[in-house]
Amino acid sequence: MSDKKDTKKEAPRAAHSASNLPREVVYGPATPDEALGLPGQYPFTRGLHPTGYRGRLWTMRQYAGFGTAAESNRRYRYLLERGTSGLSVAFDLPTQIGYDSDDPHAVGEVGRVGVAIDSLEDMETLFAEIPLDQVSTSMTINATAAILLALYIAVARRRGIAETALSGTVQNDILKEYVARGTYIYPPAPSMRLVTDIFGYCHQHVPKWNTISISGYHIREAGSTAPQELAFTFLHGLEYVRAAQRAGLDPNQFGERLSFFFACHSDFVEEVAKFRAARRIWARLMKERFGVTNAKAQQCRFHVQTGGVTLTAQQPDNNVVRVALQALAAVMGGCQSLHTNSRDEALALPTEASARLALRTQQVIAFESGVTDTVDPLGGSWAIEAATDALEREALKLIDDAERKGGALKAIERGDTQQQIQDAAYRFQREVDAGERVIVGINRFAEQSEDLPMELLRIDPALEKEQVERLRALRAKRPAGPWKASLAALADRARGGDNVVPAIVEAVLAWATVGEVANTLREVFGEHRETLVL
Repeated sequence: MSDKKDTKKEAPRAAHSASNLPREVVYGPATPDEALGLPGQYPFTRGLHPTGYRGRLWTMRQYAGFGTAAESNRRYRYLLERGTSGLSVAFDLPTQIGYDSDDPHAVGEVGRVGVAIDSLEDMETLFAEIPLDQVSTSMTINATAAILLALYIAVARRRGIAETALSGTVQNDILKEYVARGTYIYPPAPSMRLVTDIFGYCHQHVPKWNTISISGYHIREAGSTAPQELAFTFLHGLEYVRAAQRAGLDPNQFGERLSFFFACHSDFVEEVAKFRAARRIWARLMKERFGVTNAKAQQCRFHVQTGGVTLTAQQPDNNVVRVALQALAAVMGGCQSLHTNSRDEALALPTEASARLALRTQQVIAFESGVTDTVDPLGGSWAIEAATDALEREALKLIDDAERKGGALKAIERGDTQQQIQDAAYRFQREVDAGERVIVGINRFAEQSEDLPMELLRIDPALEKEQVERLRALRAKRPAGPWKASLAALADRARGGDNVVPAIVEAVLAWATVGEVANTLREVFGEHRETLVL
């Protein structure tokens, strides 16, 4: 029997505790502090919606993708049948940096850390039997974001689904690639143009799509502190807003489609406070620096993923506890969507059983814990409010310092941001090595010998050969004229000033591959070379 649940329609309505004692929707002082306000009111410290999760739960996503499109499709349908309320797609490294699976740069990486997508054929397989007009899809893709979004739109068009019906998010945050992750292709200026071209296209044609997920997650995973995660994320956000303004877009409008992506680590009080501070900081930045008056465009809507770097290969069952603690902090902090890591992810991609347990962690919090009955249940705690204020203060110091020196792009060019992250990561590791920071199972409570009590997911090496064969078969059967003409038209647009997204959509509909589209833009834009920080 299927245990599929529509969590959007089953938000908890109970107003009583497990002991049948009454529970109010919101608690707070008779006269709220101006910095706190009320839930749903500026500066949104206490949440974006007056009723919190009483009206609607967060979207439960499980980040997944591996091997071929067919394999990943089976995992997506498995998760949807078990209560996931949104898809989150992981792409392999060749797809992320614009190489087809038969490119020499792709050897050994096809389908390894995500799904291999080379063409519209793959994208149709990836979303087979999944109703794109009913499911929200998040795609973690940056340098090739415009291409993957175009493929998604092309799948919808071929099914007769209107672009206006599509909802989801494309990460599209290229700046953090330069400082924390490294999957960039083009130099910053043309990369920013691609970002704002997506803004402009979706504003006109895909209005329910979140056109960017400005990511602090990878900054934190690279070793930053919580204040640095907030500061560098919002510095990048300021650059995107300015770039969109230069492209003629109104932040009162496109600001509604900006979203954010944060990590959640295990310091429970600091992480809850971080999310509350994030809402307050962004609301004030949008209002005070850009004159944004639209409340929805002031709001910091964010997805959270539990901390990948906090997981350990030793005693992997401890990761279940870590993830539960982090997920609870994300919910208490008021996230809009959440991915919970699986216990085996320090060892391999998650098995179905591990992914199901990670999803069940969210469902236990949602339906059994009672924390969703009240908006901002920790609001008013002296510890939480002090931590919220301290994080805001520290983050704003970093923001103001970088802004005085020219902003995020200048900081990236100088290597300032990269250096600060590296310094924080070094300090953390020294504390672990000295035993000053305890990691259970690593520097305390370790076992003499450990057997892994679980089956790990292994990617069959034969899948790479099969993917390459499918790609070559597609190239052999497609008509040459349309895809070549579409790439020539794309190159013309890239050299000029017109929005390139419509040309990319036409190219993938004509069966141009991801690598062919990316290489066309490489020829026009060039490639970025890393700024080394020693």
